[in-house]
Amino acid sequence: MNAIWLTTQEQRRLRRRKRRLQLSVLLFFLALPGLLLTALPRSSSSALPGPGFDASSPVLSPTPIVEAPAPPPVPDHIRSRDIAPGDTLSSIFDLVGIGQSTMYQILAADEQLLALDTLRPGNRLTFTLDEQTGELANMELYIHPGKRVMYHRVDGATFDYEEIVLPGEWMPEFLDGTISGSFYLSAKNVGLSENETVNIADLFRDQLNFARDIRAGDTFQVVRSQQFVNGEWTGQSRIEGVRLFRGKRLYSAFLFEDGNYYDHKGESLARAFRRYPTQGQYRVSSAFSRTRRHPVTGRVSPHNGVDFAMPTGTPVLATGDGVVTRVQNHPFAGKYVEIQHGSHYTTRYLHLSRSLVRRGQTVQRGQRIALSGNTGRSTGPHLHFELHTKGRPVNPLTASIPMASAVPKGKLAQFNERVNEVVALMAVPSQRIAQPAVASDSPRQLAEQAHQTATVAAPSS
Repeated sequence: MNAIWLTTQEQRRLRRRKRRLQLSVLLFFLALPGLLLTALPRSSSSALPGPGFDASSPVLSPTPIVEAPAPPPVPDHIRSRDIAPGDTLSSIFDLVGIGQSTMYQILAADEQLLALDTLRPGNRLTFTLDEQTGELANMELYIHPGKRVMYHRVDGATFDYEEIVLPGEWMPEFLDGTISGSFYLSAKNVGLSENETVNIADLFRDQLNFARDIRAGDTFQVVRSQQFVNGEWTGQSRIEGVRLFRGKRLYSAFLFEDGNYYDHKGESLARAFRRYPTQGQYRVSSAFSRTRRHPVTGRVSPHNGVDFAMPTGTPVLATGDGVVTRVQNHPFAGKYVEIQHGSHYTTRYLHLSRSLVRRGQTVQRGQRIALSGNTGRSTGPHLHFELHTKGRPVNPLTASIPMASAVPKGKLAQFNERVNEVVALMAVPSQRIAQPAVASDSPRQLAEQAHQTATVAAPSS
């Protein structure tokens, strides 16, 4: 009985071994074609005959893969840093291995421009070192395709700056929509930015309460221009014209050559500016000049504003309605405030002892925004006041500023032509108009083309 049991066990083992052997042979033959292909050279495998192969046809060699040449290495004396969230000028200088004393030399050169106070993602700093001494020779601040600032070493302790601004092409674009919910959300839905939406609401602040007066079904039309340099958008835009239809009532705003907005009748939408940023007039201790000798450094350099000698603590007033865009403390400009007035004008108030406003706050003409002081690099208590038009500093005591309540009679015909041009663009379907404007301030040719294909008409209520 025991012998029979052993024989049975052996038979079972033999059967299992036989099955394993059969399975191994089957798997070997299944894998054999792949093993043969792997063993062949790459050039041969690409030429293996397939279905429909004609032995008399020439065998083509595979197309060689040509790799793009690697970019040349960046020289050791050039270092670059793309601005990332959380970056500061001090941390960037540390990362590229340049001392803080050199950074302060750069900041001293930037006192008149204050470009380095607004670093943001998308900007880039490029440092070029002297190959012999290892000192910083030049620094470039890339702001956008249309604007760069170059800082050049003058001597062992001083830098100068050069602002490079390219005009580019301003491409008009027509956007329109119907109010559904709030104006803010409706405008954002058609592609207007937050700043553009706020600016439009600000244009009509004396005529409309957007939270209370705007209703569902009201419509709006906007023509804006965006700046492109070599086909690349710089991020800059401006509102050329707005029409808002509230029932049967029309509210409009059109940008004119003087940088001010007027309705379709030529009435101003902006309150007049103040010429002086104080309640009374104070002595000018240093005038606006392109070639002023600096009282501290002794170097000849631009003075982009006017200095008024006044006691510390004198109230400083906003010269026009606007939005506070900067409240900062600079090692050389001291405590300062910057206000944006619409799309064309900016004012700055430097060397303050105290700020009375915060960034993002809306202010009105004549409102107290700060107290004068003696902070930063200063030889005595005073207020440094700047006015910028379209991003360029101008003499605030002589520049043309919004003072009139309507378009001057001598300019009315020109203004009406401008209105017709913008309204004609509003007749084009909502899309960017392909051709660039021939002039930075006037889409005249585009308007003429639009007139040929469209009839100007207000939307029905």
